Amino acid sequence: MDKITNSLLNTLILGTMFFSVLSMFAIPSPSKQNQGETTILKHVKHGYVNSGGVNIHYAELGNGPLVVMIHGFPDYWYTWRDQMAVLSKKYHVVAIDQRGYNKSDKPIGVENYTMKKLVGDVAAVIHHFKQEKAIIIGHDWGGAVAWQFAINLPDMTDKLIILNITHPNGMLRELANNPTQQESSSYARKFIDGTAEDPTILFGKPMTAENLAFWVKDSVTRIQYVSAFKRSSFDAMLNFYKANYTREPYMEEWKKAQENPLPKLKMPLLIFHGLEDTAINANGLNNTWEWVEKDMTLVTVPGSGHFIQQDASEFVTKTMKSWLNLQTELNRAYDKG
Repeated sequence: MDKITNSLLNTLILGTMFFSVLSMFAIPSPSKQNQGETTILKHVKHGYVNSGGVNIHYAELGNGPLVVMIHGFPDYWYTWRDQMAVLSKKYHVVAIDQRGYNKSDKPIGVENYTMKKLVGDVAAVIHHFKQEKAIIIGHDWGGAVAWQFAINLPDMTDKLIILNITHPNGMLRELANNPTQQESSSYARKFIDGTAEDPTILFGKPMTAENLAFWVKDSVTRIQYVSAFKRSSFDAMLNFYKANYTREPYMEEWKKAQENPLPKLKMPLLIFHGLEDTAINANGLNNTWEWVEKDMTLVTVPGSGHFIQQDASEFVTKTMKSWLNLQTELNRAYDKG
């Protein structure tokens, strides 16, 4: 099966699956969500990975091929609870707290939050479980880490799943050319220049655990988040931006990126994007296929915002499962010739 046939088969089969998935889609009631969350909390196992002297906390569930899940801002491992419950039936799912968050170590200094160190944390997790590669899933800053992990360590990336963060090229292009994205990123510029003590740093409010949990819709779940954020470092959260977010002038940075192109991705790619996201403009998705060598599947979800793994939890989870099953079947067909 050649590359073109493989890609076409992927599109046709996945399209059929999506009709099936969509017909089953429903937002769970709060009571069902809370029951599921209680189950996850009872069954996950917790541990730590040493990454260059920094202890990275993780929650794990299930057996099978390794899946590493990386949260964004402001979040922690628990964001993946619904996906973990389903994927763990076939996979060994490991959701980490990124450094600075919840139960992971919180090293002091911007230099401890460079992309190289964040990517190194994910590699340390894979090595900890004595695996050579893993399926990498990331949202927001976790997605930014996942992109860079896949670009720089392709042999350790089996498959890549990204949620609501565009390819580094797409993001930089939009920052350079799109006034809407420039305006949407005003909070990031404030994070870069500001401090956690600024009473207006968080969208005009002080950075507190309660304010950081503003986006969590369920009241019971919000309690979990407030507790996790009280264990987190607000300085560390800002350091992700200070160490890695593109600084102005954006156009100069975009020109540099074009002169020194990133390597193309060498693994299958699934992208989710909630179209109501006010932080990451969907225009950044355009031309992503030009930066990918393997098949790419893009799923946009109307009515869903930035935290798509929770806004459209059941849909995202079932689509992930279907896509991973499809990739397994395609690999088997390819091996058979």
